[in-house]
Amino acid sequence: MATRLFVGGLSWGTTEDALRDLFAQAGNVVSVTVITDKFTGKSKGFGFVEMGSEEEAKAAIEKFNNYSMDGRTINVNEARPMADREDRGGFRGGDNRGGFRRDGGNRGGGGRGRSRY
Repeated sequence: MATRLFVGGLSWGTTEDALRDLFAQAGNVVSVTVITDKFTGKSKGFGFVEMGSEEEAKAAIEKFNNYSMDGRTINVNEARPMADREDRGGFRGGDNRGGFRRDGGNRGGGGRGRSRY
């Protein structure tokens, strides 16, 4: 069964191919993903490597945790399941935290439903 590893501290220039080549030294690499910003396309400095077996994953952790790659010290450990995230509000509802209030006032104060400007 494949084991997924978290790899943090990556250089912004580290590619999926470079990660695949590095982790292949510890065993069979099933998949590699470098997480990127959805707007800029730049790396966020972390990613995931899926190893073919638990033994290969343990070997990769031992070999590459605190390893220097592309001038940065990377950390490698077993990935944890993604935790549920609360709805952050925004355009889908929420608590109307930003901008102007429904009573006509704004968050800057000024009193009784009128803007202070």
